[in-house]
Amino acid sequence: MSLPASLLKDLTALVGDDCVIVDEAERAYFSQDVSGISDSLTGAIVQPNTKEELAQVVKLAVEAGVAILPRGGGMSYTNGYCPQSSKSLSIDTQRLNRIIEVNSEDMYVTVEAGCTWKSLYEDLLEKGLRTPYWGTLSGIYATVGGSVSQNSIFFGSGQFGTAADSVLAFEIVLADGSIMKTGAAAVKGGSPFMRHYGPDLTGLFTSDAGALGVKATITLRLIRQPKYDAHCSYNFPTVDSMFEAASSVARAGLASESFGFDPVLHGQRMKRESMSRDLKSLGNVMKKSGSVFSAMKEGIKIAFAGRRYMEDVIYAYNFSTESHSQQGAKDAIHAIEKIAENAGGLAVENSIPQIVRANPFVPLNNMVGPQGERWLPVHGLVPHSKAIDCVHELNKAFSSHEKAIKEHGIEIGYLFATVSSNISVVELVFFWPDKLEEIQKRTVEKSVLKRFTDFGDRPDARALVQELKNHALKIYQEMGSTHLQIGRTYPYHQSLDPATFALVKNLKKSLDPKGLINPGVLGL
Repeated sequence: MSLPASLLKDLTALVGDDCVIVDEAERAYFSQDVSGISDSLTGAIVQPNTKEELAQVVKLAVEAGVAILPRGGGMSYTNGYCPQSSKSLSIDTQRLNRIIEVNSEDMYVTVEAGCTWKSLYEDLLEKGLRTPYWGTLSGIYATVGGSVSQNSIFFGSGQFGTAADSVLAFEIVLADGSIMKTGAAAVKGGSPFMRHYGPDLTGLFTSDAGALGVKATITLRLIRQPKYDAHCSYNFPTVDSMFEAASSVARAGLASESFGFDPVLHGQRMKRESMSRDLKSLGNVMKKSGSVFSAMKEGIKIAFAGRRYMEDVIYAYNFSTESHSQQGAKDAIHAIEKIAENAGGLAVENSIPQIVRANPFVPLNNMVGPQGERWLPVHGLVPHSKAIDCVHELNKAFSSHEKAIKEHGIEIGYLFATVSSNISVVELVFFWPDKLEEIQKRTVEKSVLKRFTDFGDRPDARALVQELKNHALKIYQEMGSTHLQIGRTYPYHQSLDPATFALVKNLKKSLDPKGLINPGVLGL
């Protein structure tokens, strides 16, 4: 441990002995994410309980020359909070989990950085409200603060974009311990009802990977919770026809969620907990169906279909729509069905989008493979015009490694999605036999873990996955793609225009002169 004793003493006096953790096993846990373990262990973990404590923690650490590593739910896979040096202090924000204000008149909600998407969604649902973007698939653990720092997509992204697009204002702890407000909240006597007033300072702190300051509170826009949704799923013969349909639906602004899988990822789903998990999800599907008759109809349909319909699926794509009227949701689905059929899609049972929508924040058992394999995604966001070429270029690059991939038991699948009207997502997912680390063991349900195979340490397979990931990053860069969750993985510095990155560096220097706020992220 490389932290000054005086700093640990001051932190203990501030937050209490139980909230300053120096245990080596815990320091190791906080020094890893889904991608692996850092070469250095964080010096300690501190758990502030208020934004004032958070501000004082940052001030004390920076004055002591110690790096600050803010951490939300720990769902990063890009070394987003992993230390580069043991002279680091991890800030666990999960005690900062309160919903501070729900303003149904001015339509905003303010939360502390450690509030999870699941907690926020469930609280707002009781009030008939929702944020436009309402969470990532890991929202049972993922925090609002972590998600807007990394940026994320999924629920609501088809129409409302990324997590960052729903943010109105922040309270940010700067490196000197001061608390800065953004948006209309910064106006004397104002409230966080609006994002833009002069330069977009709120936007400055979205997607920054925590490099520019530590988020204390986040204010998000509210909308009325749509009462109705509808769903459809299609099987496409090729990735080209699949993206033809998905991009057309996105341009038309029809789907609230839009996502699909290639045959490999579909095969992984088939190997998982089979129908038992899907049947457990039926209750929420039936609750959302409205009437007793429609609930029984949907439940029987899903139970009867099981997973047999997926056996012949090639490229499966799923769409969900939502509306304040049942007819509105159905009309949007009918429009999607026409687009999908014109692109060569064949309708299949819509069980997957129904189950996903009715059970949005489930345990993260899919952060490993069906037999306990390691799992690692890498993605690119591209314009619709480049999505198909991006997939073909990635496949071409991997074909030259086909023999080694097979020898090491590596499987490579794809997750596809669209965001708003203008973005296609191409995400690679690697599965390979390897030992599980503590982060997987603590996240996956115990009842699932006990059924897994112990593959032992496979450093050669791990090294090949890293090599393949680097190939993918190069192709994404050549395609002009952007990325969510930049962390310390995606080539932000290398991909930016020099003048633009110079501005980012100057901002970092101005806000964090000693370079101690999450050093290394964004290439800073």
